Amino acid sequence: MINKKIILVFLISLRLFAQNDKQINWYNSKNGLKTEKAYKFLKQKNKKGEEVIVAVIDSGVDIEHEDLKDKIWINLKEIPNNKIDDDANGYIDDVYGWNFLGNSKGENQEYARYEKVRIYADLRDKYERYEKNQISESQEYNLFNQLKKEINTERSEYENYKSQTKQLLQAIKFIPSFVSLKLNKANYTLNDLKKWNVSEEDEIQIKNIAISILTGELSEETLKEQLKQIDDELNYHLNPDFDDRKLIGDKPDDFGDRNYGNNNVKGPDALHGTHVAGIIGAIRGNQFGGDGVSDKVKIMSLRAVPNGDEHDKDIALAIRYAVDNGAKIINMSFGKPYSIYQKEVYSAMIYADSKDVLLVHAAGNDHKNLDIEPNFPSIKYDFQTNSMDLLLTIGASTENNRGILAADFSNYGKKSVDIFAPGQDIYSTIPENKYKKLDGTSMAAPMVSGVAALIKSYYPHLSMKKIKEIIIKSGDDHGNTNQKLPGDFKKVKFLELSKTGKVVNLYKSVKMCETEN
Repeated sequence: MINKKIILVFLISLRLFAQNDKQINWYNSKNGLKTEKAYKFLKQKNKKGEEVIVAVIDSGVDIEHEDLKDKIWINLKEIPNNKIDDDANGYIDDVYGWNFLGNSKGENQEYARYEKVRIYADLRDKYERYEKNQISESQEYNLFNQLKKEINTERSEYENYKSQTKQLLQAIKFIPSFVSLKLNKANYTLNDLKKWNVSEEDEIQIKNIAISILTGELSEETLKEQLKQIDDELNYHLNPDFDDRKLIGDKPDDFGDRNYGNNNVKGPDALHGTHVAGIIGAIRGNQFGGDGVSDKVKIMSLRAVPNGDEHDKDIALAIRYAVDNGAKIINMSFGKPYSIYQKEVYSAMIYADSKDVLLVHAAGNDHKNLDIEPNFPSIKYDFQTNSMDLLLTIGASTENNRGILAADFSNYGKKSVDIFAPGQDIYSTIPENKYKKLDGTSMAAPMVSGVAALIKSYYPHLSMKKIKEIIIKSGDDHGNTNQKLPGDFKKVKFLELSKTGKVVNLYKSVKMCETEN
């Protein structure tokens, strides 16, 4: 029997492959940010925008994409490809940004372990030399045992997923002929499948798979991609013995060691970062794909997020690079439940705060309450005494056409999430002049980065602190509506999911800006 859990995983994840052209630009419409209405308002007011730099700390950006190449930041102080640090900022030939996941040979790191696996590997070297009776109980030792158990459990689960996926890959080869035989029909339709009355569990599963095959949600190609993702988990993310810093060659615990990386801001897998960049600033109105939120933006690509968990050092240095090179907004569509060098990252965030630079952070996609379970970089650290004025943490909202406002995957938190923005069924740019629909708070954060950039562009006299306040105040208030709790079936007031109970509304934001003149 094919495992039902693995089928459920596929039926949920593979819906991303089904594109609905009618939804391509929904997030700019009346059910989203109301971007189009905002531009009409700005036109009526005869507003002219100025260019604003947005740094995208991510997996890399395809700077040659047809919908982005004219929106890429250029470091005019640097002479391209002369192998000289012309602007003396410590980064050679950083014309479009910097890649913190590479080396001077031009090689690039693609995969990384999860942070908890790095922590476990370090503690394992310390504790597995001793007999249990030689070790005194401590918080660190308890963490070691906790992580060991978590990692072993997850590895076992993925081994099981891999086995089940291989079974499913074999099964889909014979399912069409099996169904044809059962229905006594060679060329059956989706309607035929829906009318097929089955009661046996095996046949119910076969029917579901047959429907997924016919609708294009399930195929050998998608299953092979799923197998690759499972192998990535086992070989890299959850592998304590994988050295994810060997190629780079720096000392990841030494924040003064900055002589690493290269100027390849795209890297080996820029899908995520390119999608994020497109949401912020893809060319508007050219009919190539979804429209970016901001029309005057320049994207600075800072590659610091691998396939796995980012290193704190890379994030801290990327934030400082962005601030020092003129970015007014930094998009951070990444996060992790563990962070080793929290103070160093916090220090970089405070530096951005002091320079009036807005940090926009994705809340995460584990339908968790961030008031209880952290997602780093955090809105509040244990050692932190004051709140940061210029940090926004963003949850993901939906088109709300089924009466569900918070995306089911979105993290939330009455104290930890500021506001929600569109993050489901988002069609945007991906490498090699292609486009794709993706879900995630990773998509919601750049919505807000784009909103902030647009406001700064058309109202340049406003500080980023004031712009943050306007974004928060002008959001659509759904606080008193009953909404499904992400990852659960129960209903809660939307105000329980964030500080504001609101969803970003760009039209209201620009209207409010007029009163600040």
